[in-house]
Amino acid sequence: MERDTENERNRRRNMRMHILLAVDAALLAAILLVSGLLLYRSHNRETEQHLSQIQAPDWYTQDFLTVNPYSRPGTKREHVRDIVIHYVANPGTSAKQNRNYFEGLKDQSGSKTVSASSHYIIGSDGTILQCIPLDEVAYGNYPLNDDTVSIECCHPDSDGRFTDATIKSLIRLTGWLCRELSLNEKHIIRHYDVSGKNCPKYYVEHQDAWRTLKKKLAAGIQQ
Repeated sequence: MERDTENERNRRRNMRMHILLAVDAALLAAILLVSGLLLYRSHNRETEQHLSQIQAPDWYTQDFLTVNPYSRPGTKREHVRDIVIHYVANPGTSAKQNRNYFEGLKDQSGSKTVSASSHYIIGSDGTILQCIPLDEVAYGNYPLNDDTVSIECCHPDSDGRFTDATIKSLIRLTGWLCRELSLNEKHIIRHYDVSGKNCPKYYVEHQDAWRTLKKKLAAGIQQ
């Protein structure tokens, strides 16, 4: 009888220990979950403030589009994950001409409309225009418009190859953006890497050229 009583006490003691351990584990999990959510929200708030506070350098021109449904929706976003390189697919045109094309989309009517835009356009002469603020969405990188920066690059010929002046400005712009946004070269990608589209054409069809350009862009982050 005494042995059974001792066994019963041990059983109850072990049960209480298991219950206490389970409660402690649940509390720890809850604390970690809440801490993670708070950290995530804090990070997003800091990133959002950072985007809105970035000061444009004097070596590019801000020429913002009018807010409209088709090229500058005015949608705010909290962070940037990737920088996406495009080609304009319109040989011989300038940065200003492509900017004006995006601006003209606001005047569309009817059922067949086009939505397109880019945060930046780089001309074949190296001119850089900013069309949309960094803390707003552009229509260039679907389905990743919410957290990417788009850069359209002009080109003189139909093969889509960038001029030396365009590449020089692209290195400068992506380097500055990466430093401001705390990104590295892995976050500089092509439109092709987002959607499979043949864009930027020359640097999709010539992988060696893209690898060479990517090395130059990576070096530009350190400048």
